[in-house]
Amino acid sequence: MEKVIYNLVFNRKKQLNPEGKALVQVEAYWRKQKKYFSTKVYIKPNQWDKKRRSIKNHPNMDALNIYLQTFISELERKELQAVQSGKGFSLNDLKDMTPEEPATTFTQFMRKEIEQSHLKISTMKNHFSTLHLLIQFKTSVTFEEITFNFLCDFENYLLQNNYHRNTIAKHMKHLKRYINLAINKDLFEMHRYPFRKYKIRYMETKRTHLTPEELHQLETLDLSHRRSLRKCLDIFLFSCYTGLRFSDVVSIQRENFLYIDDKLWLVYSSVKTDVHVRLPLSLLFEGKAIAIFERYKDNPRTLFNLSPDSNSNVNKQLVRICRMANLDKKVSFHTARHTNATLLLYNGANITTVQKLLGHKSVRTTEIYSNIMDMTIVRDLEKISAEV
Repeated sequence: MEKVIYNLVFNRKKQLNPEGKALVQVEAYWRKQKKYFSTKVYIKPNQWDKKRRSIKNHPNMDALNIYLQTFISELERKELQAVQSGKGFSLNDLKDMTPEEPATTFTQFMRKEIEQSHLKISTMKNHFSTLHLLIQFKTSVTFEEITFNFLCDFENYLLQNNYHRNTIAKHMKHLKRYINLAINKDLFEMHRYPFRKYKIRYMETKRTHLTPEELHQLETLDLSHRRSLRKCLDIFLFSCYTGLRFSDVVSIQRENFLYIDDKLWLVYSSVKTDVHVRLPLSLLFEGKAIAIFERYKDNPRTLFNLSPDSNSNVNKQLVRICRMANLDKKVSFHTARHTNATLLLYNGANITTVQKLLGHKSVRTTEIYSNIMDMTIVRDLEKISAEV
């Protein structure tokens, strides 16, 4: 049988609603016939990438694009189900999916729960990513199929596709959440709970940070004629001095910088944890973040005018920058946050102070940094030797 061809189409009726938005639909093409399915996603014209047939310039862009691909995967599942029934197939077998459609499989249930959740956008994106991988592993997963062996097989599938052990653990943790939800909603029998035997395994990872000497190498690197790289380095150094995550760096605005007792403070709420953080910039790393702020403070929107989805591009630029600075170390943007915490502890900051500066909810999260820098041990021993 000929395969149905699925395409995403935007604003098919060439008409915007009162909010200036139009619908994204899935077009199913089969034997010169077409049928359209509503995704219930409405966006503005400048948020649609016609060439890639995907959403762009939208604050929920990644999560919505994963949702659209998952929507198509559900249609493909229905197509396969209709073909395997042996009763013949037509486009009418692909009934339009609506939020009220009862969840008959675990994958349907998981998709609905993610859509209807109150998760933060970044978290929702991660959960959709897990669902997408699950559908790639098996197009439709029933509740009955979820067993200990199924979890092991899914884990092996991810390993064979070169996913890191801790990334696999993250996806298994997401699965566990929705299996627990299914149990609470009487869709899954408690005595069949697969995580009773299956244990989620994490791998201890080495957290890369820069030493004071390596940080100085970047600070003194001349990029005056490389505007794009200069900006990337400024943003990275700003994070080294403040400890901000990438999601926070791209979100802060001029309004987040306040003068308190004639001193410049950075006051913001973390995108990831919603923890309120107050940073006295003049007291951190000799106030070096202030000079970077002064260079970019007149930008019209966010401080650095950086897209939330540009993390990978920034990481690629950092590789080039480190090569130019003769740094033989694997560096990503998150290295800046590790550097901030490590150097603060090395210079004698109390761990609870570092906890507040980083916006950690628990000091246990901050404690992971207290054992990663040999120089801290050397400093403490030298201090003891000097006192004896």
